[in-house]
Amino acid sequence: MDVIILCSSSSCCSKFKNGCAVTVTGTKSSVLSCNEAFVGIGIGDLKVLPSGLRVNWKKHKKKQLGLCGFVIRSSFDGVTVKKKPESSMSSEEVYRVLKSMSDPNQAFSYFNSMAELPRVIHTTETCNYMLEMLRAHGRVEDMVVVFDLMQKQIIKRSIKTYLTIFMGLNVRGGLRETPIALEKMRKLGLVLNGYSYNGLIHLLLKSGFCREALKVYRRMVSEGINPSLKTYSALMVALGKRRDTETVLGLLQEMESLGLRPNIYTFTICIRILGRAGRIDEAYGILKKMDDAGCGPDVVTYTVLIDALCNAGKLNNAKELFLKMKLSSHKPDRVTYITLLDKLSDRGDLDAVKEFWSEMEADGYLPDVVTFTILINALCKVGKVDEAFGTLDVMKEQGVAPNLHTYNTLICGLLRLNRLDEALGLFESMEALGLETTAFTYILFIDYYGKSGNFDKAIKTFEKMKTNGIVPNIVACNASLYSLAEQGRLEEAKEFFNGLKNCGLAPDAITYNIMMRCYGKAGRVDGAIKLLSEMEENGCDPEVVTINSLIDTLYKADRVDEAWKMFQRMKEMKIAPTVVTYNTLLAGLGKEGRVQKATALFRGMIADGCSPNTITFNTLLDCLCKNGEVDLAFKMLFRMTEMNCVADVLTYNTVIYGLIKENRVNYAFWLFHQMKKVIYPDHVTLCTLLPCVVKNGQIEDALRVAKEFVHHVGDHADGPFWEDLMGGILIEAEIGQSILFAESLVRNGICEDDSVLIPLVTFLCRHGKAGDAYNVFLKLTNSFSIKPSLEAYNVLIDGLLKARLSEIAWGLFYEMKNAGCAPDVFTYNLFLDVLGKSGKIKELFDLHEEMLLRGCKPNTITQNIVIFGLVKSNNLDKAIDLYYDLMSGDFSPTPWTYGPLIDGLLKFGRLEEAKQFFEEMLDYGCRPNCPLYNILINGFGKNGDVETASELFRRMIKEGIRPDLKSYSIMVDCLCMVGKVDDALLYFEELKLSGLDPDLICYNLMINGLGRSRRVEEALSLYDEMRNRGITPDLYTYNALILNLGISGMVEEAGKIYEELQLSGLEPNVFTYNALIRGHSMSGNPDSAYAVYKNMMIGGCRPNTGTFAQLPNQS
Repeated sequence: MDVIILCSSSSCCSKFKNGCAVTVTGTKSSVLSCNEAFVGIGIGDLKVLPSGLRVNWKKHKKKQLGLCGFVIRSSFDGVTVKKKPESSMSSEEVYRVLKSMSDPNQAFSYFNSMAELPRVIHTTETCNYMLEMLRAHGRVEDMVVVFDLMQKQIIKRSIKTYLTIFMGLNVRGGLRETPIALEKMRKLGLVLNGYSYNGLIHLLLKSGFCREALKVYRRMVSEGINPSLKTYSALMVALGKRRDTETVLGLLQEMESLGLRPNIYTFTICIRILGRAGRIDEAYGILKKMDDAGCGPDVVTYTVLIDALCNAGKLNNAKELFLKMKLSSHKPDRVTYITLLDKLSDRGDLDAVKEFWSEMEADGYLPDVVTFTILINALCKVGKVDEAFGTLDVMKEQGVAPNLHTYNTLICGLLRLNRLDEALGLFESMEALGLETTAFTYILFIDYYGKSGNFDKAIKTFEKMKTNGIVPNIVACNASLYSLAEQGRLEEAKEFFNGLKNCGLAPDAITYNIMMRCYGKAGRVDGAIKLLSEMEENGCDPEVVTINSLIDTLYKADRVDEAWKMFQRMKEMKIAPTVVTYNTLLAGLGKEGRVQKATALFRGMIADGCSPNTITFNTLLDCLCKNGEVDLAFKMLFRMTEMNCVADVLTYNTVIYGLIKENRVNYAFWLFHQMKKVIYPDHVTLCTLLPCVVKNGQIEDALRVAKEFVHHVGDHADGPFWEDLMGGILIEAEIGQSILFAESLVRNGICEDDSVLIPLVTFLCRHGKAGDAYNVFLKLTNSFSIKPSLEAYNVLIDGLLKARLSEIAWGLFYEMKNAGCAPDVFTYNLFLDVLGKSGKIKELFDLHEEMLLRGCKPNTITQNIVIFGLVKSNNLDKAIDLYYDLMSGDFSPTPWTYGPLIDGLLKFGRLEEAKQFFEEMLDYGCRPNCPLYNILINGFGKNGDVETASELFRRMIKEGIRPDLKSYSIMVDCLCMVGKVDDALLYFEELKLSGLDPDLICYNLMINGLGRSRRVEEALSLYDEMRNRGITPDLYTYNALILNLGISGMVEEAGKIYEELQLSGLEPNVFTYNALIRGHSMSGNPDSAYAVYKNMMIGGCRPNTGTFAQLPNQS
């Protein structure tokens, strides 16, 4: 086969006027100069043109190229290039030429010819491109040639280089599989040299694969190749971060045994790692080894060792080492001074700090924010806060801006001296200066409040801080415990609570209260009550807060009688109920609808001298309005002012709601206007009032209110407001009225964007009216010039696709792009999902490519959709390849990634691979969910492996994943299929005990399983149970019973079931008739069988082959 290499570079063919042509005859080749004499002359398959050659190959048809001609005799009976251009070519030109070639033979020959040129240098880019092309065409042996070239010419090997080779060797999993890939590479002749090994180790470490890097290092050494010092240092740093001190020391010994001399950097790394591990003597040993090796330590080495000595509490040794530095050629630098000053400051050695501060300045190092803060800390620790503030002033005068740590240090010093107001003032000034406070700042105050007994302040400060912080006193501990309790982390809270006693801290009332609330949140009310008893036994008197918390917990647990008993016990405990106590009880009575008892409690509260607050009135009004006592609510509303309680927005909203509920719209409208005289309505007011105003046809009134509200709140009338308002109107009013109101809002300029369009479209789509939603969309966007946002397009497209109005959805997709509204990942995912589910893989990948070209980055959902689409279209192996490609990058899989892959493998009977994927999923930290377990259980069960299916079911429960209805149905189905009906019944009963209710499908599976096992009486019993539960049988139910009753000889009973089927309004199908015919035939009633057949034909039901097989006397 002859190959002609083309190059369009003008520099390559500069010797000729018009390019050159090559002709091949047999094994001979000749180079022809393409001057004017050859213009228009045909030479074999080539025609010479003034500007080059027209090539008659299909792939280059209609392309005109300037030609640098080389004919190559290749290993596959071709010819090789012998003619070389005299001019040099840039690597960019070579890369462009390579990319223009689609034939791997042509490209590889050109690649090799360029490698022979002295002034043409291949780069990582050209080599990687060649490797990828060869990989794509399965040319692994030629990949060896390219890689060898990279090694010989010392061309950098990138991650892409190795990943391409790995894929060519069918090694999946990316760089993580490097040790396996290297073994395969060696067998193929891809042998790494020292440069490659060192580079690969660095690439692995950079990618976070420390373990794999160490394995590659071991392989490198075993092959007699010495790693570089840089490689050893990089490995040591990575292992040091993992606290693997022994391996670091082992590497040091190994490099010395190989004759490599460690440098300063390597020794310093070892000293740092040993110092962090507290192994000071060994760190000194490394220092001595440095001297013995003639590799004296530098300033970094000394500083690292000083830091280690200070951390180990050996300050005198650190000072001695510092003096040794001063006398050596390696003088202390700024970092050395900061390290030593910081450690001395922490020890409260102010004199030593000042001494070294002076030395630092004498050495020419000006103080910076770090050193000033260290000095301030030392002053504060010895109580010299005023001097510390003086240092702060000096600091500012010298142009050094204090940072957050500086202010935290001063606050700490002030609080030590009980100068709280100054500390708070400084705290406020920090915020004014734009310094963002951290948890540490708040913890300082929590610690202070705890030590001073100000428990409420400590909790409030901790709550404001919103982060955990444990300080060694009960109040700070309470604050931390409060955080755990608020998050419902009961087990951790219990452990922390028990730890207080072990630490000698006695829980106080607040501690018990927090724990009781925590138990209550977890629904463990008995645990909360038990704590109250423990509290009293330990001599800790319960406070009203504790009792209030318990009453609230009991009410929420629906233990109302116990809540009232606790209320009555307060008198025995001599604890006076507070307004919070009464509010809690009133809220409970309101939920129960006990109006009379609520009003009686309210009167008793006043009689006991407990003044109600606004919350009390709001709670009572809510109870009255929700239970038809709106008139009484009106009286209570006016009584509030008599009792010095100010009605708030919630008060008015509650009463307006009550009036609207009774359809007293005019009264509600009147109260709305009265409300405006006192307090301005909020968006809840409008969302409560306007839906019924619109429903009453008072659209103009509704518009006036909306316009006034929008004018008052301005930008606060945002998307969520219009969504809530239109949502309420759509629920209350008719769709026509709602659309008319929306149009009026737009027409009158009250709402000028698509904020009213989105809720309209959402509502209509959600209620199965996507077509109407589209019409509304067109009207508001076209007639009223509303510019739809991306959200509006997405909501409508989603609704249209769900309604299977795909053509309109696609049209809208093109329209939005033409309108300049760029689709986002959600938009693309909608269409990709539709294409994937319909098996249109080509269209799916075309759209995916468009998505990338538009700069829209795919997310995990996108990749999951593509994987699902490939599996659904029977491209399982391509889906698996895509998965491994994704895992080589930064892809984070979810259960929805693995679901389709595992399902596909199971359906193809590849059970072991499915298991491997499941285990791999766990290795990647992806926790399976119930649907994924269902896929696994179903796959193994349907393949007859019910033991594995059962194991998976039990494993799911053990891992804390609750099986759903489908899980149980799958187990019932699979066990019935293999005849294990008793086991299926156990799962069926367990399903009912779990709190789930069997559905029609589950009953059908169990009824059919029992029938097939000739346990028809039990099947009939289950059939009756199903109907008693209100579940209507379907055709499958009737057919299963008719078939199995007939086979069991109970033809009469089968006939009764058939009659029930007819009465139910269902139409019997061919399987119904076949079951009846079979029953009569097996019972020796041929006439009855033919009578059924006759009825079947009269009824217009077409028989199938099974029908004729069941009829008697077919011979």
